[in-house]
Amino acid sequence: MKLHYASHEFLHLLRYLVREPSVVGMEDAFFRVLRRELEEYPVKITRYHGLLVVEGDEPESVYLSAHVDRHGLLCTGPHEFQYAAFIAGNRGELNGDSISEQFMELIAGRFRGQRVQAHAPYAGSYLGQGTITESYICPRRKNLIFEIDGLDFLQPGTPVSFIDRLQENDGYISAQLDNVVSVAMLIELIRRGFSGTAFFSAGEESGRSWRFVAEWFQRHDTTTDQLIVMDTSPFATVDDCDQQEVVLRHADSNATFDAKSTERLRKSCDRLGISYCFKDDYIMALNRTREKQSSIGRTELGRLIAATSGQVSGTTLQLPTSSYHTHLETASLLSVDAMLRLLCDRCEL
Repeated sequence: MKLHYASHEFLHLLRYLVREPSVVGMEDAFFRVLRRELEEYPVKITRYHGLLVVEGDEPESVYLSAHVDRHGLLCTGPHEFQYAAFIAGNRGELNGDSISEQFMELIAGRFRGQRVQAHAPYAGSYLGQGTITESYICPRRKNLIFEIDGLDFLQPGTPVSFIDRLQENDGYISAQLDNVVSVAMLIELIRRGFSGTAFFSAGEESGRSWRFVAEWFQRHDTTTDQLIVMDTSPFATVDDCDQQEVVLRHADSNATFDAKSTERLRKSCDRLGISYCFKDDYIMALNRTREKQSSIGRTELGRLIAATSGQVSGTTLQLPTSSYHTHLETASLLSVDAMLRLLCDRCEL
């Protein structure tokens, strides 16, 4: 297997970032790790609430966005741990039709035996390790509740991350890839001389990241239809993932994406020989064959387009993965390489 862009250096970076905790709502420590990584490049780095922005020589040429937060747990009471994205404080951003919420029942039992680590909310310093002994849905709080052996001493408000390591096997990588893999891709683009603007946003898994990106555009009185939001895209099996190298979208449940931007990516895929599917079309086709209907999902971009009445728009580029929202989320290295090739082509690198 010959990879042109998913180099050993890129995988080394991804391996390093995977080990750094970034529980949704508690991303400060990871932002500092990210800033240290970026300071060696000739770019302007600015930190805002919920957002780190990197600008190159031509900041308005293209805008790329990736979220830094990953799923984890939050101590919410004595011996009590909840899925951080769905705690009561985040519920106002979610209404039940996000892919994450629809997957909750499916993933509820996947965490037994998973090692976890607690860390200080802001500094990120290590506090201790434990093991998940049980996980289940509380029907009243509508959240995943976890029982953990070894972390009884924690105080409410303490984040707990899954102990994660990047695994490579037979052309595939596995870890909690959503969305540290896109963060690593953005850093790789910056290393190669990316001249546009890159957003690293917090709170995507709780439906909040769009607010931070929208505020940046409003702060600078700027509009665009050139935003590309990067993410992973869940499929049921590895075989389903392998049917395409990258995932595009026309729309999500909130908004229709910029047609010209989407078509530009599609044409680039055709020219570069990269296989793709449109996820909204894929889900609607599946819905025609089954009684239980699935949402086409809510994305950062759809929320952003709807909230700004189209003043900020663009399209998405997603990496197909299986075992969604677990520490064994899996993607093909060929897909990673294809996504990097496509981004480098779009950014003229």
